Amino acid sequence: MEKGEWDNCTSPMEFLLLGMGNVPSLQTPLFLLLLMIYLVTMVGNSLIIVLVVTDQHLHTPMYFFLGNLSSLETCYSSTILPWLLASFLTGDRTISAHGCLAQVHFFGSFAVSECYLLAMMSYDRYLAICQPLLYASLMTWKVSLQLAAVSWLGGFLSCTVVTSFLSNLRFCGPKAVDHFFCDLTPLLELACSDTRVITVVSFILCFIDIIFPFLFTLASYVCIIAAILRIPSSVGRQKAFSTCSSHLTVITVFYGTLIIVYLIPRTAPLRQLNKVFSFFYTILTPLVNPLIYSLRNREVREALRKALRKTLACTQSS
Repeated sequence: MEKGEWDNCTSPMEFLLLGMGNVPSLQTPLFLLLLMIYLVTMVGNSLIIVLVVTDQHLHTPMYFFLGNLSSLETCYSSTILPWLLASFLTGDRTISAHGCLAQVHFFGSFAVSECYLLAMMSYDRYLAICQPLLYASLMTWKVSLQLAAVSWLGGFLSCTVVTSFLSNLRFCGPKAVDHFFCDLTPLLELACSDTRVITVVSFILCFIDIIFPFLFTLASYVCIIAAILRIPSSVGRQKAFSTCSSHLTVITVFYGTLIIVYLIPRTAPLRQLNKVFSFFYTILTPLVNPLIYSLRNREVREALRKALRKTLACTQSS
């Protein structure tokens, strides 16, 4: 970022995040709610990562991708919630221009990486259900590592392009961002320089990084559901569907709220509604993912029970 582009004469050195609204009576309940959400999110996703690493039964591509998803969710939450919690404690809702740009970059990177990773997970389930005889040869550990690496790198490279354009914009004021975190769209509304180039670039990258993975995921599940419906026995259909039901639920929650957020026009009457749906996909989605996988996935529940028994046995022996 060039210093001249963000100096006191041309643009604010800091932004004011308006948040969910200025209602003093709600500050303490909101702080406690967000603190609980953040703690449960971190503990839940960290627990899944530990289970995937330590339990031999979970050393498969499917759970390798799940461990990566939980790692993404941990990073995802940590780009927004710590700052939000600190703002409730201190009452200071300003964020430096560099801090705002970093938040845009990292939040966008993790969000795009999650889109790619969910697509990779749907491809894994497609091979397991539609091509079971070829699954072991097609989804090797080398392929799994490559797909996960592409997911992480794709998100970071894509958002690096966007933030490089964003850093060259001029912000003459006002500096109030009508959101609870630094997102690209609210920031572009405050820019006083030409935003056509970054808008076009963002639109192209949005199609590549969000729409294409979504369509790929959708196509994979059309094939998966069609294959499941062709299974003659109801027990076989139920068993096949149970292997992908958790992932399908996560996809529905994530893309459902994400699409609504960016389809709702940012007009004055709808901005609060936009914030509510943004709250769902940025803060609640990382919270519900470990709950969905732990409640709906038998192998994860069994790994958790074994880990608890070992922990209890170690505690009693000591």
